[in-house]
Amino acid sequence: MSTLRSILVHLDGTDRAEVRLRLAHRLAALHESALTALFAVSPSVLAVLPMIGGLPPMPMAGDIDPDHRAHAAAVFERLLQDHASRSDWRELRGEPVVESFVQHALTSDLMVLGQRDPRDKAGFDVPADFVEAVVLASGKPALVVPFAGRVSPNPAKVLVAWRGARESARALETALPLLRSAQEVHLVAAMSAADPAHGTTMSRLRDYLRLHGVRQTREHKAPAEDRHAGEALLSLAQETGAGLIVMGAYGHSPARELVLGGATRTVLEWAAVPVWMAH
Repeated sequence: MSTLRSILVHLDGTDRAEVRLRLAHRLAALHESALTALFAVSPSVLAVLPMIGGLPPMPMAGDIDPDHRAHAAAVFERLLQDHASRSDWRELRGEPVVESFVQHALTSDLMVLGQRDPRDKAGFDVPADFVEAVVLASGKPALVVPFAGRVSPNPAKVLVAWRGARESARALETALPLLRSAQEVHLVAAMSAADPAHGTTMSRLRDYLRLHGVRQTREHKAPAEDRHAGEALLSLAQETGAGLIVMGAYGHSPARELVLGGATRTVLEWAAVPVWMAH
């Protein structure tokens, strides 16, 4: 039985929101999941006059962009007619975007999110760190959809980036429904092939996947330098023809400032295929 019983997809005013929702519908149909679309953007910020005493202007929350909401609602209604899977519409009305989205995510099995497109102004009312913030805060897996290119709910080839840590284990476990349907699963571990523990690690990883019905695995060497791990991972995904990358999301949030691992940030910014992440 699939563990993807409930899917939460983020909607905003961008054109790419339709791709996310369409993908979420297809996943919901494949895994018999309940689907919720959550329109979540920040209100516009209005500057007011300085207060007496020469203090700087105090920003005030404005309104949600009505055109962005109308666009998202139209996409939701149109795809509702095209797909048989059940879906619900929800929206935030000025609540803190990250915190409120996380509360919805806590009772979902998967979040479908969108990679930030720096050229699409329609997405500027979504916090720049939205994806990483909700992934780190919720602890729930996320399927991050790139801002360009085609996506599939059952990619034939998947690249798994393994690191002996909780985050990797969480990502791997939650991605099993997609790994089982893949024709090839490519494995790369964040350790040198010369490391005496490399063989044991890969053997354990293959055994774990085999127990869960994943048998077509291939191994690859890790990048020579850890500081280029993100770039090397993206290059390997392209070389193998992977339609999905599975990896842990590494980072923390001290004093409300997100600190991400280098590979995590690189992949989030530059991946050209969907990325399955978990923290």
